[in-house]
Amino acid sequence: MKFVILGLLIVLVIGFFVVVWKAARDWRWFQIVAAIFTMLLGVTFIFPTAGVLKSRSAWHDVKEKLEARAEAAVLEQKAIKYGDSSDSQSGEGLVALSQQLAQVGVEAGRVWRSLEMQTPNPQQVVLSKAREVVPPDALAADATADGAAADGEPAAALPLVPDGLVVYAFAEQLLPESQLSVPTFYLGEFRVDSSTPEQATLVPTMPLQPAQAQAISSRQAVRWSLYELLPLDGHLMFTAEGSLPNDENVYGRMDETALKQLFGNRIKPATLTKYLRDGGQAIQDDPPLSRWTMIEFTKKHKIEVDSPDKFGALDGGFFDAGGRAVDSRLQRSEDNEVSFNVGDRVVVKEEAASQLFDEGVAKLIKTYYLRPLNDYRFGIREIRLRLAQLAIRKEQVEFEKQVLEEAIAATESMLTTNQTVKLKLEQDLAHSQVETVAIKAYHDELAEELQQIRTTLISLFKSNQQLEQELTQMQMSIKNRIDAVTFVP
Repeated sequence: MKFVILGLLIVLVIGFFVVVWKAARDWRWFQIVAAIFTMLLGVTFIFPTAGVLKSRSAWHDVKEKLEARAEAAVLEQKAIKYGDSSDSQSGEGLVALSQQLAQVGVEAGRVWRSLEMQTPNPQQVVLSKAREVVPPDALAADATADGAAADGEPAAALPLVPDGLVVYAFAEQLLPESQLSVPTFYLGEFRVDSSTPEQATLVPTMPLQPAQAQAISSRQAVRWSLYELLPLDGHLMFTAEGSLPNDENVYGRMDETALKQLFGNRIKPATLTKYLRDGGQAIQDDPPLSRWTMIEFTKKHKIEVDSPDKFGALDGGFFDAGGRAVDSRLQRSEDNEVSFNVGDRVVVKEEAASQLFDEGVAKLIKTYYLRPLNDYRFGIREIRLRLAQLAIRKEQVEFEKQVLEEAIAATESMLTTNQTVKLKLEQDLAHSQVETVAIKAYHDELAEELQQIRTTLISLFKSNQQLEQELTQMQMSIKNRIDAVTFVP
């Protein structure tokens, strides 16, 4: 195209000079010079003009693109800030997430993350800030800021952790395929003994458990995170990214991969199953505390949620015996009742749902399993008490074991002695049996001999009786003879 325009320009110049040559006889010299000068200027400035037009066209395209990008950026910023209602997969906006983060921050208190342990002494732990790689530009900017600050009054350096504060320490670990550090092991309750802007010294408020002391002394817990308050348990923090509540789960699908990465093999399979089932449909064997019911109101209904009494959390707790809020921070400012219209659905405890069913104001939709939340503040203390009880029980069992081992040793010694006695008795029994056989044989022999003797004696007795009778007869015969001779009357 540019060659065509160049050709037309050459033809126009040639035509111009032909016209001037033809008109030279009628024009004056200054007219011819002015016409040629004008033509030359027109030909000369046509190239800058073309460049300007080309540049303007290019910049106009850039302007159009930038305006489109600006409009897209405005829409994107709006979507980031408030969320995109037309896209269910975009999630919540920055404002809503900031409110949630602020709520979590209020519940969690202050947190100090990524602190490095300097001394592996369980009785006095020194923590310092994690070393960060700072780019040269940032160093130059910091130097400029330090110079500007030096011109005025120096800012007071704050301690790393406030002195005297009681904190809860956790060991951090990097998640696989991520640079995010999360707490994975509870190290105990500590008090800040001293603190500077760069490091803090912690001492335990109570004796550490053997596993905690071992983790510190062996440098298994190198990176620490400190919490002003113990973290609160919840449901939504374990849901999979992008998962939304539905009829099957009131919270959305639980992230099984993340749960296994967080807990590993430190919990029982039954406990992991409770986390995975959280928010899902209930089964018949679920305990009553975990059974929650989704109901739909069939009539307009009001429920009183605030108690007429007002107490602080330290004075009367958060709720009264009927479940109404007594803490002024939890009470509604305008009304102490919550109204429900026909068709509204809520998830309540099973006993509360039964009461509404009896009143005839609601109907059953579904029953869900909601994992009972852990109160770590009391749970950890209860675990420590149980561990102390188990330690005492362990000492008792070890004493009983020692007594049993001594009794077993004495029994084994007695068994050995009795075995020796048994062997001797068995030998005596064998000898006695041999002697019994010999005595029996001798007894039989004596009995036979005795029988023979008795038979002989009986025969002799009978013979003696016969002889006695014969002697008596002989004596009587002799006597009669003597009497006859002597004439004895």
